[in-house]
Amino acid sequence: MRIKRSIHARKKRRATLALTKGYRGEAHSGYKRAKEALMRADAYAYRDRRARKRDFRRLWITRINAAARREGMSYSRFMHGLAQAGIELDRKVLADMAVRDPEAFAQIAAAARERA
Repeated sequence: MRIKRSIHARKKRRATLALTKGYRGEAHSGYKRAKEALMRADAYAYRDRRARKRDFRRLWITRINAAARREGMSYSRFMHGLAQAGIELDRKVLADMAVRDPEAFAQIAAAARERA
């Protein structure tokens, strides 16, 4: 028995072209190029979901380091002092405090300095 793919093939191609709407050149209009562009875009998306976590952690550490140096401490001494003082705040919260609430960060830095 022969299976004809006409409807399913068209549906698949239409779905691919819908996903590549907004891409440049043939990547949004030609099926073969669109399929290649979509595979590459999906690979980047998968990779960068993981890279984004690393990028944000690096940003938080940079912000905490800058704020800690304003308080006269290095990042490593600050983090060690927090651990010794039993202050369990993650880097995301600390970085947000360093930017939005410098007074509270200064109090935490003072507590870390006592224990370090």
